[in-house]
Amino acid sequence: MADRFRLMLAQLNPTVGDLNGNAAQARDAWKAGKAAGADLVALPEMSITGYQTQDLVMKPAFINDAVATIEKLAADCADGPALAVGGPFPDGTKLHNSYYVLQGGKVAAVTHKYFLPNFNVFDEVRLFSRDALQGPVNINGVRVGMPICEDAWYPDVVEAMAETGAEILVIPNGSPYFREKFDFRLNKMVARVVEAGLPLAYLNMTGGQDDQVFDGGSFVLNPGGELAVQMPVLEDAMTLVEFERTDTGWRAIPGEVHVHPDAMEQDYNVMVTGLRDYCRKTGFGKVLLGLSGGIDSAIVATIAADALGPENVRCVMLPSEYTSEASLDDARDVAENLGCRYDFVPIAEGRQAITSTLAPLFEGTEPDLTEENIQSRLRGLLLMALSNKFGEMLLTTGNKSEVAVGYATIYGDMAGGYNPIKDMYKTRVFDCCRWRNANHRPWMKAPEGEVIPARVISKPPSAELRPDQKDSDSLPDYPVLDAILQILVDEDGSIEDCMAAGFDRADAKKVEHLLYISEYKRFQSAPGPRLSPRAFWLDRRYPIVNRWREQS
Repeated sequence: MADRFRLMLAQLNPTVGDLNGNAAQARDAWKAGKAAGADLVALPEMSITGYQTQDLVMKPAFINDAVATIEKLAADCADGPALAVGGPFPDGTKLHNSYYVLQGGKVAAVTHKYFLPNFNVFDEVRLFSRDALQGPVNINGVRVGMPICEDAWYPDVVEAMAETGAEILVIPNGSPYFREKFDFRLNKMVARVVEAGLPLAYLNMTGGQDDQVFDGGSFVLNPGGELAVQMPVLEDAMTLVEFERTDTGWRAIPGEVHVHPDAMEQDYNVMVTGLRDYCRKTGFGKVLLGLSGGIDSAIVATIAADALGPENVRCVMLPSEYTSEASLDDARDVAENLGCRYDFVPIAEGRQAITSTLAPLFEGTEPDLTEENIQSRLRGLLLMALSNKFGEMLLTTGNKSEVAVGYATIYGDMAGGYNPIKDMYKTRVFDCCRWRNANHRPWMKAPEGEVIPARVISKPPSAELRPDQKDSDSLPDYPVLDAILQILVDEDGSIEDCMAAGFDRADAKKVEHLLYISEYKRFQSAPGPRLSPRAFWLDRRYPIVNRWREQS
């Protein structure tokens, strides 16, 4: 009977669809585990296919390739520790989200996910089938229960594994980030170890995939809920955890407990990671953006420089007659502070050509929002031309407040392939700029110090599309707007809830109206990293045509 069990936890960053690359990553982890004397090397949920696959996993040819990749991996890793990887498992007309144990050159065991999440960004009921509750897997004489992600959020699966002899629990996850989620996970897992009386290893993946960023933060709990090991967040890592048999059952020998950074740092790191991986996984090495001299484009430029390096970021100032001298100076200062390329492309000549072209059709009308939007769309055209010519992905720079109420021009400043601040409200953007000026970390590729000038943060926000324009001319002040949006969007609250919180009914109704009529813009907007449980896209799915309004 074994008295020691060595588990290598590999929180790694797969790429959806890169079967060979993901298998190579698993093979490297297995080699490291073999060298360390591990009994089992464990990778996260769906680690062979990447996660989330969405409808890609419904394609039979993809499933066949994934299974063949797993079988080859088993043959390649025959002489050494068991290797556990996640992938799809076809079963007649059914398809399972499964966890494969590879040992001795073959697939030695498979556990199927039982609880299929169907909320927020998850749609697994449509993609996978559940199977019967299963028991543990025998690995080198130790019975290891392997509930997959959601299976450990409820007592049923863990209870079934404990009742059928599980001695240690290993839980592979593909759990994407949202702010303060770690404590939520930890509390759920503490409940499981208290109920089952078994040690538990929670293994999460890392890296960005479309709008989701998987934040790692894997950990090990001993019976009673004592934290034995805690891995870093937002960082690929491997750690060897040693379990020993005691008179009261198996326990993990305490190891390193990484301290996790605060929510602002994690948010910022998620935005950097999301952009870095989106570019790397889609093949873009460089980005560009319109740098207006305002706070939103300044923080996006900083995120881009931290993610890709300043040498891979092009900042473009596209001034009109309404652009202030302060904005010109501020944009140049941001680019110079970061060390990014700075291009100056006035739009006056192009705008005059468009005005002349439209003059016969606009004759007899007064200037209005149309003329303002022409400026924005001309900037979008020029930025997209640079993107096409030089192969640089265009970043958009609208914060969550603007995205929510449609304070952006479709086919204008909304043009682009990715929006790093899509899920960050304007008031938090201010805080984020101050945080970045005061903090620097090794994973940031841009210079340290005050890269965003204080004046950029302190001046009143303006789109500068007409004389003396301020955002507050069209919207409630941002602290009011963001608080109302927090109620209506993040909490799915009502106008009455807004009024109970002390906000004016007229302001709440205006925000509600703008929120609903802007759905068509969000439907066509660029993806961006999810920071909250109610990010726009998969977390919040509303009809574009919607004539309902609250009557209170």
